[in-house]
Amino acid sequence: MSEGKSIIKDKSFLLAKRIIKLYKYLTDAKKEFVISKQLLRSGTAVGALVREAQNAESKADFIHKLGIAQKECDETLYWLELLFESDYLAEKEFISIQKESADLLKMIRSAIITTKSKK
Repeated sequence: MSEGKSIIKDKSFLLAKRIIKLYKYLTDAKKEFVISKQLLRSGTAVGALVREAQNAESKADFIHKLGIAQKECDETLYWLELLFESDYLAEKEFISIQKESADLLKMIRSAIITTKSKK
């Protein structure tokens, strides 16, 4: 994998770790079990899909796997926004993890566009 995609791999893993910690907080301290489980699934799927993309069988497979990672990352943003708007997350907590997720989404989109543009 190129250097840029390695950054995506690292950032998606770090995001998954933050999502797991947030999930533990939401279930233990806030007693929120439904949305937090959705967040856990989508937030950890991003990194797993990036890893799958690393082992893609073709350029099309690589783009497909990253495309799914992009969808999961955007879904993660949705659950974070919903948790914030429902008062399960304080603004400071939300802004930090939302920015990290949004930045990762931009990187994944950029990697897809770059890969598609290569002949």
